[in-house]
Amino acid sequence: MAISVDRVYQKVLAIANKEQRGYITPQEFNLFADQAQMAIFEQYFYDLEQRQRGPGNSFDYADIVSNIEEKISLFDVHDTSIGASVSGEFTLQNLGNTWWRLGSVKVLHVNPAAVGFANINKYREAEQVQQKEINKYLDSYLTNRFGGPYYTRYRNSIGVPMIRVFPNDVSEVLVSYIRKPHPPNWTYVIVDGENASFNSAGGAVDFELHDSEENELVVKILQLAGITIKNPELVQAATQEEIKNIQQEKQ
Repeated sequence: MAISVDRVYQKVLAIANKEQRGYITPQEFNLFADQAQMAIFEQYFYDLEQRQRGPGNSFDYADIVSNIEEKISLFDVHDTSIGASVSGEFTLQNLGNTWWRLGSVKVLHVNPAAVGFANINKYREAEQVQQKEINKYLDSYLTNRFGGPYYTRYRNSIGVPMIRVFPNDVSEVLVSYIRKPHPPNWTYVIVDGENASFNSAGGAVDFELHDSEENELVVKILQLAGITIKNPELVQAATQEEIKNIQQEKQ
């Protein structure tokens, strides 16, 4: 379930007004909203790395690592084809501009038997190796006919992110990855010649983060707008705004 971009905007405006910090325009809000969402999203990976170093909790609902993984899982994309290549080289640009972190790489070879694999038409998960170490792995493979497939990551001469798969007689490669959340967008129409009113039919885009992040989004947007608050004030202002919206709807 997405976090309503309009609800967040109304909370932000209510608190900005309460603090007498002026009006935050829709354009400013959309800019701050995208920055805030990405900051929270990127923090997941840092927090996950830090928490995985410590002990977990036997209860899943209380396990911080599980909670973070649940939030990240909203952006999992599995087994997307990036095509075939006789050279074994593939551009990650085929994933579009939303991919964020690469997960698994699965390889289907043209002739598995020719490269030492017995099962035909079977995808095999490739092992990532560093570019500087690939020759060691290839020597082992060519000499002993075991191991692999392997892949390396690099950027080509014009900075495009690439992967290279070995052995390179590749019929298809499937990748799993984490995508970025789409930028939120509070769309509006002008009423009474000056006031902006939410227009849900105008291409509005809600926040894609976990529902639990709603208050954190409000806080970060206000921080980006130069407004410092405490969470109790946020709750009070949000409650007041919700009551006002309900009263307006009943009129």
